[in-house]
Amino acid sequence: MNLLLVAIGGFLGSIARYSISVKLNKRLIATWIANISGSMLLAFSLHFYMQGLISDRTWLLLGVGFCGAYTTFSTFGNEVLQLLLHQQYIHAGIYVLSSFTVSILAVFITLSLL
Repeated sequence: MNLLLVAIGGFLGSIARYSISVKLNKRLIATWIANISGSMLLAFSLHFYMQGLISDRTWLLLGVGFCGAYTTFSTFGNEVLQLLLHQQYIHAGIYVLSSFTVSILAVFITLSLL
């Protein structure tokens, strides 16, 4: 049952991630938005799970499955590599730093507000 919950969440998360990518013409901003919003959703989910407000099953579906598929390190890594291969070093640096900084800041703010 646990595996099925993670699979369903992953299915839905990957569809949501793909939808953002299509709507934004597969630009870097799509991955950035997915990773930031996914970090915030994961922070909410973790908080509610740790407080006992959501069940283990909901955590597996939403936190592990959905957020795991919705946020995407592989796409992020590929985009950074493409920027580096095209010698867009400053753009790559800004993308990496802003992705990590804003994600961590978003999680901190989210958890602070809860």
